[in-house]
Amino acid sequence: MTLWFVFALMTAAAIFAVLLPLGLTGRARGGGDETTVYKDQLAEIERDVAADLIGTREAEAARVEIGRRLLAAADKEANAPLQSNTRLRRLAAVLALVGLPLVAVAIYLPLGSPRLGDFPLAARAVKPSGDQSVETLVAQVEQHLEKNPTDGRGWTVLAPVLARIARYDDAVRAFRNAITYAGDSADRRADLGEAMVGAAGGVVTTEAKSEFDRALSLNADEAKASYYLGLAAEQDGRAQEAAAIWRAMLEKAPAGAPWRELVQTALTRVGGGTAPALSDSTIAAAKDMNDSDRSAMIRSMVERLATRLKQNGDDVEGWLRLVRAYLVMGDQEKAKSALNDARQAVAGDPERLRQLNDGLKNLGFDG
Repeated sequence: MTLWFVFALMTAAAIFAVLLPLGLTGRARGGGDETTVYKDQLAEIERDVAADLIGTREAEAARVEIGRRLLAAADKEANAPLQSNTRLRRLAAVLALVGLPLVAVAIYLPLGSPRLGDFPLAARAVKPSGDQSVETLVAQVEQHLEKNPTDGRGWTVLAPVLARIARYDDAVRAFRNAITYAGDSADRRADLGEAMVGAAGGVVTTEAKSEFDRALSLNADEAKASYYLGLAAEQDGRAQEAAAIWRAMLEKAPAGAPWRELVQTALTRVGGGTAPALSDSTIAAAKDMNDSDRSAMIRSMVERLATRLKQNGDDVEGWLRLVRAYLVMGDQEKAKSALNDARQAVAGDPERLRQLNDGLKNLGFDG
């Protein structure tokens, strides 16, 4: 209401600015027209007669001529010009009073945001910039959603950000609202289940499992839901079922699937691996080979990887792939040897050593 009151005041000021000159112009016409000049001339003739500067006959002739001009000017001024000026002033007043607000509204409605609410004072104090923190941006979106709780697009944008900054309980609520107001879908159900797993400290709860089942009922190829159902089986002690789920994922996975390595690691963890976690191109090339040729090719690739790492040991991901490959091939001794070589290679770099130990934990080794 305050905004509309300000707009009304601004409109009234604009109309007043237009009408004021019109009113002043109408009143000023009476002081400087032709009739005033002729009246002054008549008075001057009377002064000249009194001072014997002009004769009686000449004065009478001058009075007649000036009187004639005075009557003509008065008649002209009383008719057409005044009527014309009055019409113009009335037309201008109508345009100012009616046309100006209509034009303003016609422009504002398509270009403005009449339904946009006021921003909180705290939000107005924040200048938009490219270096705003995630927390600040999240707070702004949350303030918007407090006033617009049915904005499905807003919940859809906010939910994954909340999950990324580990606000899992809030992320669960946001994903639920996104489903309610933006529509149900397999990926939203899978994201909701993942947020529930995060809120439970990594445990796939019954409620989260239910969301993953719903996701697969909507899309049987939903990778995230399948992975977490495999994780649920692993956590329940059903390693063979987990391996079957993850192995099925790898069999139908596209060549560039970003989650392939994660699933391969999980499969290795439960002892269900059938091939080392090498590149997608290697796996694709091995599809048409027999078991003997495929095994020979894989061992050759693993040995080349080991040779390269001995020459350049800074590749933490390469070391993890090598250890994983030895584990999949069932060569525990080579896996432990590669693990020791990896730690020695990155011992002088604390960050790389931390990354290596984190990766080894996922493979079942102590950091």
